[in-house]
Amino acid sequence: MNLQEFKKAIKNKQHIQVVSIIELEREPTHPGEILEEEFMKPLGISQSKLAKDIGVSVRAINEIVNKKRSITPEMAIRLSKKFGTSPEFWLGLQMDYDLWKAYHKPSRKYKNKTVKPLNK
Repeated sequence: MNLQEFKKAIKNKQHIQVVSIIELEREPTHPGEILEEEFMKPLGISQSKLAKDIGVSVRAINEIVNKKRSITPEMAIRLSKKFGTSPEFWLGLQMDYDLWKAYHKPSRKYKNKTVKPLNK
């Protein structure tokens, strides 16, 4: 489910099934792509304008948009203030992306194996 489908489902009060990131077959959308496609483009904000508005370098914004840099807690706070979202929104997107990438690494030793949980 992409962001537009999610917004539509919320608006129509539809049931949304929650799936573990580990079970997701496709890579989650990088927060930089969401930043560009769902916030910057609709509002007509360039990378340089956003960088200036939130007090960071154009390079930082460019690297986020191009999936070369992660959203840090500091950046999440800056973006949340600019766009009226929460820092948790941005960090949640980044966490989902990072967790999926880590889990689906080709070198992951026990990707398809079950690990016994610790007994309490």
